Amino acid sequence: MKNEKTYELVLLALFTAIIIIMAFTPLGYIPLVVINATIIHIPVILGALFLGPKKGAFLGFVFGFTSFINNTFKAVTASAFVFSPVLAANVVGPSGILKSLYICFVPRILVGVIPYFVYILIQKLLKSEQKVWRIVINGAVSLILFVSLRAFICNLIKNDTGRMIGMAAGLIGGAVLFIVLTLTGWKKTVTGTALAYAGIAGAFTNTLFVMSGIFVLYKDAYAQALGIVGDTVIDVIMGIISFNGIVEASVAAILIAGVGMALLQVKPIKAQHSHTNKLIQKI
Repeated sequence: MKNEKTYELVLLALFTAIIIIMAFTPLGYIPLVVINATIIHIPVILGALFLGPKKGAFLGFVFGFTSFINNTFKAVTASAFVFSPVLAANVVGPSGILKSLYICFVPRILVGVIPYFVYILIQKLLKSEQKVWRIVINGAVSLILFVSLRAFICNLIKNDTGRMIGMAAGLIGGAVLFIVLTLTGWKKTVTGTALAYAGIAGAFTNTLFVMSGIFVLYKDAYAQALGIVGDTVIDVIMGIISFNGIVEASVAAILIAGVGMALLQVKPIKAQHSHTNKLIQKI
């Protein structure tokens, strides 16, 4: 027990160091036009799975803190103030402090919690004798891809042609993904599949909570910072969600499954040895 706790502390320190290195080097962020796409959630998700939701939440806090530092002292995007209470106080007044604290920390902390429970649930469903659950799960992921592709193209080409192309691309992309997952999924291990879906959940948790928080809390200020009309903020945000969502979720699924299976050789997944599993089994 003592050795296990020591090992977990070492792994926690390692994940923390990786987050910090990624945050302050080009390895962790991909600068886009109005926001940074990130892969820093990868060690946070892995930490949640292998160390549990409490330590995962801590890693999420570290992720949020590095975001606060970067956006306060190295503001490189128009949306930097939404992640920095210091900048937000200058832009929108004292009310911006709490708003930016929420956007900067809460979504990132949840990234260290939600994938843990998603992994347990997906693994439980895939291990059940009812194979229909795998089809349902694959269908849900394919639907997300359909919606994301359609939204991205519709925001990129804002006319009837764009809507038609978006619908076609979404349908084709979703159908192809569903077929690939269905045909290959039966051969994959339950653990690898559950890891991939946990990665997808973690990536979307970050993107959806951050962007929805910006829309609800900073709609007008965000529009002004980008130099756009307030009514078009939703289009910009949907474009970011669809683009970032696809990129980050795809990368997360691959890396979490690959790295996770490798780590399993030396460290069991926390979720497989937790009393939380008993709660999921009652569902």
